[in-house]
Amino acid sequence: MIPASTFGGRRVALFGLGGSGLATARSLAAGGADIVSWDDNPAQVEAARAAGLTVGDLRDVDWSVQQTLVLSPGVPLTHPKPHWTVDLANAHNVEIIGDVEIFARERRAHAPGSPFIAITGTNGKSTTTALIAHLIAHSGRDAQLGGNIGTAVLTLAPAAPNRVHVVECSSYQIDLAPSLDPSAGLLLNLTPDHLDRHGSMEHYAAIKARLVERSDVAIIGVDDDWCSGIADLLESQGRRVVRISKDQALTHGLFANRAMIREAKDGVAIDLADLGAVATLRGAHNAQNAAAAIAACRTVGLSDDEIRAGLATFPGLKHRMQPVARKGRVVFVNDSKATNAEAAAPALKSYERIYWIAGGLPKEGGIAALEPLFDRIAKAYLIGEAAAGFAASIGAHAPFEISGTLDNAVRAAARDAAEDAAEMPVVLLSPACASFDQYRNFEVRGDAFVSLVSGLDGNHMLVDVQNNGEQHG
Repeated sequence: MIPASTFGGRRVALFGLGGSGLATARSLAAGGADIVSWDDNPAQVEAARAAGLTVGDLRDVDWSVQQTLVLSPGVPLTHPKPHWTVDLANAHNVEIIGDVEIFARERRAHAPGSPFIAITGTNGKSTTTALIAHLIAHSGRDAQLGGNIGTAVLTLAPAAPNRVHVVECSSYQIDLAPSLDPSAGLLLNLTPDHLDRHGSMEHYAAIKARLVERSDVAIIGVDDDWCSGIADLLESQGRRVVRISKDQALTHGLFANRAMIREAKDGVAIDLADLGAVATLRGAHNAQNAAAAIAACRTVGLSDDEIRAGLATFPGLKHRMQPVARKGRVVFVNDSKATNAEAAAPALKSYERIYWIAGGLPKEGGIAALEPLFDRIAKAYLIGEAAAGFAASIGAHAPFEISGTLDNAVRAAARDAAEDAAEMPVVLLSPACASFDQYRNFEVRGDAFVSLVSGLDGNHMLVDVQNNGEQHG
């Protein structure tokens, strides 16, 4: 844990006692803050009280003496309207921050200049964050992985000169981190998202841009107009910018040419890293993630040879285009995180001969947007509430069956793929749906897929089912 010593003696109100909120409250208490915490959920208040933290309804505190409001990133700061704690803080000129801001202040106070890589973007954040941490750890260095990827940043080891913090940042976290100043800041891409919380695309992009505006090195994907404009602006201000691309050959920067990452300087490009044999980094979107990771790892001292060795051993991220087993020529891939059509598209683009397991609780628009990729589908196996609607969309383009449940779909897809003469048929769970009609969340659905695949005869599992699906070897 990182004790928030920079808040020692300060009066701090904290709202939001979920996982990261509870960790933040403990950090502040350990650092000597005079903290009172609250949540609208009574169970979370009781959990904080049981942990020995001071709790109290923030409607009843004296806001004239409070110095800081620490807000959970899940609580609205501006849109659709500010949370009531935000109104109280603003009325008394109390600063409003989050856990990433506390980390940034602790780093500056105790280990200024220590390596800190922060990653954001609409898509690809988690894979890029996990890949960077893997490359650093594989090289023998101390990599601390946290943030929006699932481990609260204040539960990590404190900043130190020989310790690299790799932190995924959501737009909500950036909005609560006004002095965020990583040594390397990554902005991967921008597409409309979370506009209910940010009001407009302009505001959303401006928040995301803050992560790279104060970074020593700004690593920016330039395949969309928003990010390209941000890169141009920072470079015009004399900032150090490294451009990355999955769609275009750059004159300066790192870009993908199929599975090859190339580096261009003054219009001359050389091959840097071949992803062709890295099953966990298939597809153009992962080539962009890898290019960003390479650029980031160079900033903290990794050699290109160390980076290439780490790329070859990347186990991938659970439930995101995760190869889980092989049976003869058939590969089984868990992409349970694909909960809508846009999220399923990268997996469909990455394989040529697909036995596709899709369905669940449908999202608006269904799978109509995926029609240009239906020629890659050898057969579809449709499950859950979406089955009938998906059948209507895909029926004119590819054979399908209504499997109903995941276990039926896995058995049928494995049988049919085994009879396919293609070089590498793929049984792909990429549901393009939420899981809630049959599973508690996409993680449970993905773990169920891995377990069902492990029960098939003759499979060579690439993940350890007893270890909650984590990859090994």
